[in-house]
Amino acid sequence: MTSKKIALVTGAAGGIGTEVCRLFLNNGYKVVATHRPGKEEQAANWLQEEQLAGKDIQLLALDVTDHQAVGEAVPALIQELGQIDVLVNNAGITRDATFKKMSWQQWQDVMATNLNSLFSVTQPVFNQMCEQGSGRIINISSVNGLKGQYGQVNYSAAKAGMIGFTKALAAEGARFGVCVNAVAPGYTATPMVTAIREDVLDSIKATIPMKRLATTEEVAGAVLYLAGEYGGYITGETLSVNGGLYMQ
Repeated sequence: MTSKKIALVTGAAGGIGTEVCRLFLNNGYKVVATHRPGKEEQAANWLQEEQLAGKDIQLLALDVTDHQAVGEAVPALIQELGQIDVLVNNAGITRDATFKKMSWQQWQDVMATNLNSLFSVTQPVFNQMCEQGSGRIINISSVNGLKGQYGQVNYSAAKAGMIGFTKALAAEGARFGVCVNAVAPGYTATPMVTAIREDVLDSIKATIPMKRLATTEEVAGAVLYLAGEYGGYITGETLSVNGGLYMQ
């Protein structure tokens, strides 16, 4: 048992997930970071490389697409720690293709990881938060869930579904003191994005009114705000961090 607030972060080893973990740790939270089963060595290396080893962070092997496995692991985690105060649903993948050429498997893979996992991971945490009378759930959507994106029908559909999930769950959680919100990043300077060819990256930046990518810290800062004391009267909202790329 710990007196610290506890944050569960899925997809923790990605660019945004790593920064979310770091920012929570730097602000006094205990963090549980998920990784894919069988990737224990890579997860341990990630802790070392990101200088998170030795901090109040716990690794959890979790296949978010496996409903039965999640249904066993997450309640066991809650039993072990006593509670989860913040859940960040960050796990996500892309399987890009134009819709004409998109395979059923590409559709299914993205839906399983980006959308179906919300049900499996969130339900036991949400139930526990309602019982304790407080909690924050933050879902990492995308600008492409708001505006759509060529070649990403599957990804855009899943990320838009995440926003609908957020609004509906916020309505259910409000009377229990559980706030549910989404963060929708635009193009962000993750290792995957910054590895793009320089001329392609320049053309992407040219489409953004602020003419730059978001930093992972800026996206993580939005998550921390929604999780913190000043985010307590915000629920059902989608906070865009996209440099003006898409304005609603």
